[in-house]
Amino acid sequence: MNYAATLAVMVVLAFCFPLTLRLGAGFGVSQTITISVLGALLTFGLALYLVRWQVGRHQQALSRMQKARAQILADPENPRSYFVGGEHLGALLLRLDRRREAAETIDRYARLGGARESEIVALQEALSRANRRQRRAQGREA
Repeated sequence: MNYAATLAVMVVLAFCFPLTLRLGAGFGVSQTITISVLGALLTFGLALYLVRWQVGRHQQALSRMQKARAQILADPENPRSYFVGGEHLGALLLRLDRRREAAETIDRYARLGGARESEIVALQEALSRANRRQRRAQGREA
């Protein structure tokens, strides 16, 4: 949702809120109940929007991952086939919390002749950070 649409929704909500309170009062519903119901509806709507947004992002990441894998199968010796939309498949896998697959992908990429050393180092550092976060999280759970 862009800025103008967000602003439009806020204006409509600001306009409708007092009208809803008056309408509820006209029917004998207390202001507290009306505010509670409107708050619950707003919370439900926000939760619905956030869940749909997260699912959409996850599906987009999965489709990009499948596209990258197809590129790698088509041309496994080309270092550029490991990139989709400027993002390396290893970084995408790390973002999806698939560290084992990311490590294998980064190792295969590092063995390629045309792979850039700076990209390899950056990917290995990202993998190392993800592993440290995982160990820290496991240490807190135990």
